[in-house]
Amino acid sequence: MEKIIAGIPVQVNEEGYLTDFSQWNQAVGTELAQEASIVMTPRHWEVITYLQKEFKNDVPLSIRKIGKSGVVDIKEFYQLFPMAPLKTASKIAGIPKPVSCI
Repeated sequence: MEKIIAGIPVQVNEEGYLTDFSQWNQAVGTELAQEASIVMTPRHWEVITYLQKEFKNDVPLSIRKIGKSGVVDIKEFYQLFPMAPLKTASKIAGIPKPVSCI
């Protein structure tokens, strides 16, 4: 289905995740963050960039893997994205919901 995010028509699934990563840009990510009540900081964007890089390399994501990434530890990940951190961060990053998420 189509949704207008940051003035741009994008394709999303029923849970609101982008279905076409090429439609993502920082304005879209910022608006998705606002929907999740998150104010993005440079630290948030570092994590988002890491998630996108892993996605492009077909690396499956999990909380545990992110905690071992050296980019962010699990405690800080939960502080940055308090509600369902991996699902929320993935949605903001414009990537599909990780298989490890319910």
